[in-house]
Amino acid sequence: MQLYLVGGAVRDALLNRKVVERDYVVVGATPEEMISQGFTQVGKDFPVFLHPKTQEEYALARTERKSGKGYTGFVCDASNTVTLEEDLLRRDLTVNAIAQDNLGKLIDPYGGQKDLENRLLRHVSEAFSEDPLRVFRVARFATRYAYLGFTIASETMALMQSMADSGELSTLSAERVWQETKRSLLEKTPHVFFSVLDEAHGLNDWFTELKSNLDTALATLKTAVELEKAASKNLVKNTDSETARLITRFTALLSHLNEEDAKRLCSRLKVQNQVSEIVILTCKFKNFLLDTQNSPADLLTLFNGCDAWRREERFTLLLSAFAPHARNKGVDWQHQQKRIEDALAAAKQVNVQDIIATGVKGPEIKDALNQTKLAAIASLSE
Repeated sequence: MQLYLVGGAVRDALLNRKVVERDYVVVGATPEEMISQGFTQVGKDFPVFLHPKTQEEYALARTERKSGKGYTGFVCDASNTVTLEEDLLRRDLTVNAIAQDNLGKLIDPYGGQKDLENRLLRHVSEAFSEDPLRVFRVARFATRYAYLGFTIASETMALMQSMADSGELSTLSAERVWQETKRSLLEKTPHVFFSVLDEAHGLNDWFTELKSNLDTALATLKTAVELEKAASKNLVKNTDSETARLITRFTALLSHLNEEDAKRLCSRLKVQNQVSEIVILTCKFKNFLLDTQNSPADLLTLFNGCDAWRREERFTLLLSAFAPHARNKGVDWQHQQKRIEDALAAAKQVNVQDIIATGVKGPEIKDALNQTKLAAIASLSE
């Protein structure tokens, strides 16, 4: 039995990046031998084991053979005769196909170190095309390492284009595509993910609404990143919140869409409600938000439509996430946001019990409440 450190841990160590997690491959062992040494088996499709002390993952060396469509259509061979080189051959990129033994020696049969030096993302073998998820994975790696100058090898890009044109990307699950998208959105240069997908013809199945105006979408996404950097210097709250960053960046990307297109894209990707609600409200009410001369009636429509009365925290997040779009439209968002927030605060001072006390009853209460809120908002400009 031989143990090797593989994949991301080796790659990132060679790039002088922080190693977050370590994965190991085990050559020459059986599941029974692993269990007898205290490992716990967790993999259903192929034998993966958790170390009894570190809980790190140890996978038996395996080969894979395509047996159907999508990223799940594989037959695995994890017998104790599979070699390290055979295991590394099934991996996606050469930079992910480097192993290290317990003495620190690197085993690199497919030129991963050279590609790291040349800042190149290149597929290991033609078997790359058997897993359509790899188009999104490579786009994510290109995004993560763009700041180091990494590019995608021309032959790998050609293979990704062929995979996208074949229609195989449509066989992926929404959850897997969204996971790759979400992780990429949180990188330093998230726009790279969508630029790569565009070049690889990978927007067609999952992000079709972005295609017609991609330049605008990416420009707004870049602005979101720039505003975050400026905010972090001023220690603005939520700057370090991963969820807030995800919401702001995804909203920026989709903010030029109309409401129906935004709904369709979010539904296709099964984006969680916490994110999709902000995106859809942004696309529905962006003209109200941008109008620096909007009337009290417009502002009340905005507040009612966003349920700012009961969902004030969500509304505050909406205003924050809208900043990149407003900035790119030339609006002084800091001033406009304060104007909107002041109007909401004034309207929230209205007490429905005071209205009921005047003798108003039934359906008339709602009308009276809206009229009183309108008056409160209007009083701000007197």
